[in-house]
Amino acid sequence: MSSLSRELVFLILQFLDEEKFKETVHKLEQESGFFFNMKYFEDEVHNGNWDEVEKYLSGFTKVDDNRYSMKIFFEIRKQKYLEALDKHDRSKAVEILVKDLKVFATFNEELFKEITQLLTLENFRENEQLSKYGDTKSARAIMLVELKKLIEANPLFRDKLQFPTLKNSRLRTLINQSLNWQHQLCKNPRPNPDIKTLFVDHSCGQPNGARAPSPANNPLLGSLPKAGGFPPLGAHGPFQPTPAPVPAPLAGWMSNPSAVTHPAVSAGAIGLGASSIPAALKHPRTPPTNPSVDYPSADSDHVSKRARPMGISDEVNLPVNVLQVTFPGHGHSQTFIAPDDLPKAVARTLNQGSSPMSMDFHPVRQTLLLVGTNVGDIALWEVGSRERLVSKNFKVWDLSVCSMPLQAALVKDPAVSVNRVIWSPDGSLFGVAYSRHIVQIYSYHGGDEVRQHLEIDAHVGGVNDIAFSLPNKQLCVITCGDDKTIKVWDASNGTKQYTFEGHEAPVYSVCPHYKENIQFIFSTALDGKIKAWLYDNMGSRVDYEAPGRWCTTMAYSADGTRLFSCGTSKEGESFIVEWNESEGAVKRTYQGFRKRSLGVVQFDTTKNRYLAAGDDFSIKFWDMDNVQPLTSYDAEGGLPASPRIRFNKDGSLLAVSANDNGIKILANSDGMRLLRTLENLSYDNSRTPEAPKPTINPISAAAAATSAALADRSASVVAIPGMNGDARSFPDVKPRITEESSDKSKIWKLTEISESSQCRSLRLPENMRVTKISRLIFTNSGNAILALASNAIHLLWKWQRSDRNSNGKATASVSPQLWQPSSGILMTNDVADTNPEEAVPCFALSKNDSYVMSASGGKISLFNMMTFKTMATFMPPPPAATFLAFHPQDNNIIAIGMDDSTIQIYNVRVDEVKSKLIGHSKRITGLAFSHALNVLVSSGADSQLCVWNTDGWEKQKTKFLQIPVGITPTAQSETRVQFHQDQIRLLVVHETQLALYETTKLECFKQWVPRESFAPITHATFSCDSQLVYASFLDATICVFVAANLRPRCRINPSAYLPASVRYLDFACCYNLSPFELGMAATLSISDVTILIQKRSFPLCCSSNVHPLVIAAHPSEPNEFAVGLSDGGVHVFEPLESENRWGVPQPADNGSASSITATPSVAAQGSEQAQR
Repeated sequence: MSSLSRELVFLILQFLDEEKFKETVHKLEQESGFFFNMKYFEDEVHNGNWDEVEKYLSGFTKVDDNRYSMKIFFEIRKQKYLEALDKHDRSKAVEILVKDLKVFATFNEELFKEITQLLTLENFRENEQLSKYGDTKSARAIMLVELKKLIEANPLFRDKLQFPTLKNSRLRTLINQSLNWQHQLCKNPRPNPDIKTLFVDHSCGQPNGARAPSPANNPLLGSLPKAGGFPPLGAHGPFQPTPAPVPAPLAGWMSNPSAVTHPAVSAGAIGLGASSIPAALKHPRTPPTNPSVDYPSADSDHVSKRARPMGISDEVNLPVNVLQVTFPGHGHSQTFIAPDDLPKAVARTLNQGSSPMSMDFHPVRQTLLLVGTNVGDIALWEVGSRERLVSKNFKVWDLSVCSMPLQAALVKDPAVSVNRVIWSPDGSLFGVAYSRHIVQIYSYHGGDEVRQHLEIDAHVGGVNDIAFSLPNKQLCVITCGDDKTIKVWDASNGTKQYTFEGHEAPVYSVCPHYKENIQFIFSTALDGKIKAWLYDNMGSRVDYEAPGRWCTTMAYSADGTRLFSCGTSKEGESFIVEWNESEGAVKRTYQGFRKRSLGVVQFDTTKNRYLAAGDDFSIKFWDMDNVQPLTSYDAEGGLPASPRIRFNKDGSLLAVSANDNGIKILANSDGMRLLRTLENLSYDNSRTPEAPKPTINPISAAAAATSAALADRSASVVAIPGMNGDARSFPDVKPRITEESSDKSKIWKLTEISESSQCRSLRLPENMRVTKISRLIFTNSGNAILALASNAIHLLWKWQRSDRNSNGKATASVSPQLWQPSSGILMTNDVADTNPEEAVPCFALSKNDSYVMSASGGKISLFNMMTFKTMATFMPPPPAATFLAFHPQDNNIIAIGMDDSTIQIYNVRVDEVKSKLIGHSKRITGLAFSHALNVLVSSGADSQLCVWNTDGWEKQKTKFLQIPVGITPTAQSETRVQFHQDQIRLLVVHETQLALYETTKLECFKQWVPRESFAPITHATFSCDSQLVYASFLDATICVFVAANLRPRCRINPSAYLPASVRYLDFACCYNLSPFELGMAATLSISDVTILIQKRSFPLCCSSNVHPLVIAAHPSEPNEFAVGLSDGGVHVFEPLESENRWGVPQPADNGSASSITATPSVAAQGSEQAQR
């Protein structure tokens, strides 16, 4: 909207106010977003009209626009919540909590938990921070003071808090002047014209020869009323009636296509049908030419229309009766300090061998770097271990099917360069665009296994860019080239779907995206033109010019809400701009480039917050919300003039091209931990002979490689969310270097821990009312452990912050407190008429640690974790609940496994069973959700696995476990399931085996079976990063396995953590030793005791000894776990700080050295799997 149109809105607002159209005035204020009426806002707050308050605010800002906006909405909703509590309207309070306040849990979970706890108090003033809360009127007044401060500090309200100074009835005056001017133009003006309408121009009907009266003293519309109620401020220039011209090339971008049509040549039917056009493709405007200022478009004045990354810091002091809210974030200060989360430390330097032209990190395994070079080579690097997994020179796979122009071009000049490399969204494919005609698509199968998938003779001349897209959920490849076209190809078979024609110069880049469910493609050409295309036959939807007008690339922020472009002109001027999509105008132009760049500048975005570009022999960074540069790094020197750059997905690593064919990997603290962990794994693997490389063979073009490939089955570490939804930081693990001969390095021995001095272990403070621990879990925050005992009592141990434990996390180095609320009550499950010792206990913890759902044979209970109060009980037996799992996207949905073999999908909010799943024949013993696959996997005492679709709860697949030959499971045997971090692989735990399954096909690809002389497995779990598996056994040993291949790397013997008195009594029981033999055993070494009992068989049924029943992994420390024992004890384990890991992985070819091996007597198929 032009400035004159904006002024017209102010004139209309003044007119409406003078005419007393009060509701209309405020409606126009809100809809235009030009003037925030603080007086009206104050009145509505004082009156408690919260819906109107938020509706009015919505015209100026949204909750997540910035930290000030977040605080404004939080204060309003919190006040509404407190007022409902003060009226004892619990149902209303719960509704506000769920609908209005839950959005803030994402940014400050602890605060949301504290707010939630207010529901449990009779009077919320019992909370210390709310103890001075007065009555409603005074609370609103105090809040309003803070809201005004926040609004005045919020940059979105800048220039919107004061109404311009206008003379009374300014709109009437302008109309009078217009009418008088029209009257002066009359051929026969009458002295007293009769003005009856404004709908048509005035004209006097009869000649009278009189002059038109002056508008100053003869207003035609009557006397002017008194001044309206808007506050005056300064002078304001008159409204000029001449409309601003619309730039001709851009008018009617979407609604009026170009007069010169460029129809798309369709070769398929994947395009979208008739649909609404998203706002992203409407109303373009010519970008301004001034690169030094933010362009004042309507959306730049009214930036609340765009969601953007934000954070809240505690800059505004809150009153004493208000719960304080703090969110991580950054301010809008013009003086910046380079943030620590930018990757700036040079962690790796790789020698590619030829100059890197394009790089891309794998979307899942974020240390895998794909590189294309100036001589047509491609390489795949594992930057953690500095290993080049794949290296390929350019070669046409089948020259006989190539076009004659391509064959002629290669004969004339065989030199070929890579223009772009890119991964598909799931990382199962990658594409390479070459400077000569073709693109090659490879499929990636983990490790160094890369296979040829498609070769497409795509364009005449160079292929300048390549991208993947998913229109209609069908994976496609998009290319552009020197022949001025954009083409869309089916990624499974290479069929051409669309050809988009319309550019008048070679197309330089493509940027596919979607908004409001509409798929489209932006393209840029070397003449500076930007066009947009839908997947249809209607031609380009836009034609406007990019700053720089030469080599321009476009990219969205990671959340898809903000569009940026980077371009370099032929004269060397470089630009990075943010676009206002709704108007097709430049919203802001970022400053800080070298006056004349020495090459084409490349850029990238990360974390929805930062921009980076390679310029002037360095990497320059910007905060997306500020046009001034944030900082720059030269990566310790050695960079070219315009280095090529690429972030990994989470922004912890940055690949930068360097001189002498090098690549530098920059890392932040998270990236350094990630790389060190990979380096540690690489060190472990380097102790084994190198495995043979798989042969790379071409696959049929008809083979659809577009489905998500199973992640690499060798040990790998990826940066992915923790098991309970928290983001995980990798441990700072340093490799242990020992002086060993080359011969010894090839001899592997299972690490045995038999003494307490060989690891860190801690028995938690005990409660003598507990007999055995049936269920165990770390809280999601990692600072507490929750246990459910067999007598239906819950125990909660909390670690406090201290000098020895600065972060307050659970650790074996500091003893926690066995915590109880001041009321002294216990969380005790309903047991009905059953014996809790004979029941099957189960529980599930909510993601925010506020509630636990639990059962011990009776009703299911919902407990408040802060107060231990029972919030609700439901579903009395029979049948009794045996396993509970929260839905990953909705805490109100719970999957409940029953002892009658059914699974009930229960909605807590409406107290209703939504579905009942039938597929097992015995009680349910395990449930696990995959949010990536949208499935629920169940396991039962019948040793069966079932996969259920969570959309309609249909059963998709079922399979029985492969029980090893000669072993009969006990009647009470349980099968447990747990998803790997990739949400595709599944760990299955049974007393006879550990197994890894691929979920969609329910195929077992790894299995480990204990030897016949070894005790049954009691429980097992993944470590938080899914790199290890912790397993406990009936003989009280604990083993640590490499998760990728289920090979043992460390065993913790009972002597390392159980008291000697307990240990030897259990020993005598299991081996039926006489008192004399027991006394002798107590004086012997482990090896001597082994000789003593070597002729005695181990009774697998022996379970009277103290042993772990359950095992739990810490949510953010991969090397920490805890076990719950049959005597009611809980032990926490960590490796020694000097080691910082559990043992050394077993070499692939040295399995015979292990004292725990996969049994060859498994059924034929299982035996084969055990050796994979």
